Parts: sequence; C-alpha cells; structure tokens
Amino acid sequence: MHSFLIFLHLAGVIVWVGGMSFAHFCLRPVAAELLPPPQRLPLLSGVLGRFFALVGVAIAAILVSGFALILMPGFAQAPLYWHAMAGLGLLMTAIFIAIYGVFYRRLRAGVAAQDWPTAGAAMNRIRPLVALNLALGALTVAIATLGPLFVG
Repeated sequence: MHSFLIFLHLAGVIVWVGGMSFAHFCLRPVAAELLPPPQRLPLLSGVLGRFFALVGVAIAAILVSGFALILMPGFAQAPLYWHAMAGLGLLMTAIFIAIYGVFYRRLRAGVAAQDWPTAGAAMNRIRPLVALNLALGALTVAIATLGPLFVG
C-alpha cells in the first residue's frame, strides 16, 4: 500500500507541477507572441479548462495519498519536512482554488462575451499566481527530496 500511495502522490505532482511548467514557460509565451487576443484568449481558456480538470484530480490524489502517508506513522511522528510539504500543498491548493474559482471564471466569461480586455485582465491575474504555485511546487519537491538530508 505504501508504494501505491507514493506512486499516486508522485503522479499527481508530475501532472500538476509539470503542467504548470509547460503552460507557463512554453504555451503562454508562444501563444502571446503568435496570436492576437481574439485567438489567444479562447485558446488559453480552452487549454486551461482541460488542464484544470486534470489538476482537480491531481490535487485529490496528492492530498489523499499525502495525508494517508502521514497517518501511517501519525502526525506527531512524521518528520518535520513532511509537515512542510503538507502545508505548502495546502497553500498551493488554496491558490489553485482562487485561480479557478475567481480568475478562470472571469477569463471564460470574457472569452464568451468576446470582451478581450476583461479576458486579458483575468489572464494577467492567472499568470503570476501560476508562477507562484510553480515556485511553491518546486520548493515542495526540493523539501521532499532534500528534507531527509537535513532531518536525518
């Protein structure tokens, strides 16, 4: 069971952090360079809609497997770096909820109305939040892999 939980956890992290890396560093810059807002914003809205559906599943997998792994030894016996990972994961989840629940809805509404300034403003709010979550994800991976070196 332990190995399956680790697999589930890592699969979720790969989907979420890997997808953010692709979207932030590859997709969005090329779309911004090549496409005007009436083409770029519907594309990004559609891509993000599909990605966010995957992220929802990934978050569920990460949280369920992560807390199941912490419960195996118990919260009090779990290493400090596990608690740090859990805290960062919950912060990332809260940021994702804000992205999806507020700014992605505005992006979709702007695209549906062909209101490119509104859609563009929403995308401009999503981008730095994704960058923040990407940085937090990288920090979490660093803690996961390097934590044992510092904790024992």
